[in-house]
Amino acid sequence: MRRLLDENKAKRGIVVGGGYIGLEMAEALIRRGLEVSLITRSPEVMGTLDDDMGHLVSEALRKLGVTLYLEETLTGFETAKGKIAGVVTDKRSLSADIVILGLGVKPNTALAKAAGIPLGEKGSIRVNGRMETGLSGIWAAGDCAESFHLVSRKPFYIALGTVANRQGRVAGINLGGGYATFPGVVGTAVTKICEAEVARTGLQEGELRKLGIEWVSAVIKSRTKAGYFPGAGDITVKVLAEKGSGRLLGGQIVGAEGSAKRIDTLATALHAGFTVEEMINLDLGYAPPFSPVWDPVVTAARAAEKLL
Repeated sequence: MRRLLDENKAKRGIVVGGGYIGLEMAEALIRRGLEVSLITRSPEVMGTLDDDMGHLVSEALRKLGVTLYLEETLTGFETAKGKIAGVVTDKRSLSADIVILGLGVKPNTALAKAAGIPLGEKGSIRVNGRMETGLSGIWAAGDCAESFHLVSRKPFYIALGTVANRQGRVAGINLGGGYATFPGVVGTAVTKICEAEVARTGLQEGELRKLGIEWVSAVIKSRTKAGYFPGAGDITVKVLAEKGSGRLLGGQIVGAEGSAKRIDTLATALHAGFTVEEMINLDLGYAPPFSPVWDPVVTAARAAEKLL
C-alpha cells in the first residue's frame, strides 16, 4: 500500500468501513497528506461501540480532517483506463485515487464444512472448551474457531489476535498430551486514532436488547490524571449494568492518552462476575500523574450503582 502511494502520488483516498482497520487506515492516509473520506453503513463509526460513544470517535476523525459519510452503502466503483477513479454509494459518487476496503472478516471454513466438521456462530468452527471440533482428532483455534462469551453465556465469534493466541496455546497443550481449557472471552479490544484512544469490553446495548437483558447505562466524563497535573486529558467512560442484580455487563472508553488500557479493569471485573457495587471498592493504584483519586472507571461504576 505504501509503495502504491509513493508510485501513484495519490491525492484523494476513500476508506470503506468504519471498524478498526478502516479507522487506522484513514489516519494513515491523512498522515500521508491525502484528502480522505470514509464511508460506513452505521450511524457512527466503530460499530462495536454504542452510538453515543461511537459519536465521540466520529468527532475525533472529523477533527483529524476525515470527511465522514455515515449510513451510506457502497454499491460500486468507477474506473478509468483500468484504474480506480471513484466509488458509488446509494447516495452519491466520490472521486478517488485509492480505495481501501475495511469491511470486516468472516471465518473461512469451507474446508471444515466440506470435511463434515460442525459449524457454529457466524459459520465458525464449533469447538468445546479444549478446542476440539465435533470430528474426532480435529482441533481448531483462531479466527476460524468459535468462542464462548462469558457475559451472555452464549457461543460467540470474534476475530482478534489476542483470542487466537490464547486458543492456540490451549489447543497446542491438548495436542501435545496435556490438559488445558479455554473458558471464553468478554470481547475486549482497544485502538488509537491519532490522539483518541478507544476501548470496549463486554456487551453493548444492541446485544443486550437482543438478549432480552434489562440494563442501566451510566456515562461519565473525567480526566486521565489529577485535574491539576500537567498533561491531564479528557476521558469518557460508559458502564452498563444489569437491572436488579447490578452485574457489570460491559464498558466503553474514549479519551486522551492513558484512557484505553483502563478497559482492563472492566474486563477483569467481567471475568470475575463483579457487580458495579463491588467495583466501587476496588483498591486501584493512585498518584496524580496516573489518575484522579477516584479512577474514572470507578466513578462510572458509582454512577451506574446510583441508577440501580
